[in-house]
Amino acid sequence: MEAPAVNFTLLLFILLLVTGVFWIAEKFRFSRQRIAAANAASTGLRARRDELHKQGIAPDASLSDEQILATRERLLRQPWWLEWTAGLFPVIAFVFLLRSFVAEPFKIPSGSMEPTLVPGDLILVNKFIYGLRLPLVHERITPGESPQRGNVIVFRLPKDPAIDYIKRIVGTPGDTVSYENKHLVINGVPVAEKADGEWFDPRSMVYYQQYQEMLGKTEHRILINPQAPTYVIGGPDNFPHRGNCHYNAEGFVCKVPPGMYFVMGDNRDNSLDSRYWGFVPERNIVGKAFFVWMNFGGLKNIGPIH
Repeated sequence: MEAPAVNFTLLLFILLLVTGVFWIAEKFRFSRQRIAAANAASTGLRARRDELHKQGIAPDASLSDEQILATRERLLRQPWWLEWTAGLFPVIAFVFLLRSFVAEPFKIPSGSMEPTLVPGDLILVNKFIYGLRLPLVHERITPGESPQRGNVIVFRLPKDPAIDYIKRIVGTPGDTVSYENKHLVINGVPVAEKADGEWFDPRSMVYYQQYQEMLGKTEHRILINPQAPTYVIGGPDNFPHRGNCHYNAEGFVCKVPPGMYFVMGDNRDNSLDSRYWGFVPERNIVGKAFFVWMNFGGLKNIGPIH
């Protein structure tokens, strides 16, 4: 997998609206009321002090310059409920714009992208490389690059858009993708791979064969479990454009429809991906994963994502 999605964007948007209303009210009403009250209080206290001087009466300490200034500052101070609404609006607006249009953080919860990404990796996803999209409605508002074979992408799961998944693009629109007997072939050309030792999974206590694979311009590592069957275990879902795929005892062959992408996990025998639930529409792509910025279980994986 696969990052389970909490609709944080919707929550931020609601907070943005609520705090924005209070921020506008503060700027154009509440602050002006406090300024007027502070000015009136300062003027009144000074006038009272001047009147007492004219009468030959020494004013008490409450009419000193220091106390008048303190009174003014007290009247100008935001009440707590404005500090927690209008005061937070600039911060929430910054976070909302950053997550919506620049980069969004995700956490890797499972091993489907091992060895590239491991459970616990905290990653950043580029939100503008494929074109900026309006938050929530996902309409593209600027052109961008086309997703390429080899890119690691975060996307909304086609059969449940409330869930975010992360996989690697294997097939682009119009490609014929074949994965039979654990060998990937794109448009009739075998994808280059070479053995790269073994990978030990401490959770399952199993050794996997590790390979270097070249997809497009991206060289990355994949895992193969020689003991796992070659066919799609349990069979595929009845997904849209299911007729573009042919499944057999050795694997499958799929023709990628226009505007869609075929994705797979780097942990080839431990990944629920396009083999099972189908193609990813271009509209569902959230962005390109490009950097692991932290893993509290170990720091060796921090760095660019290939």
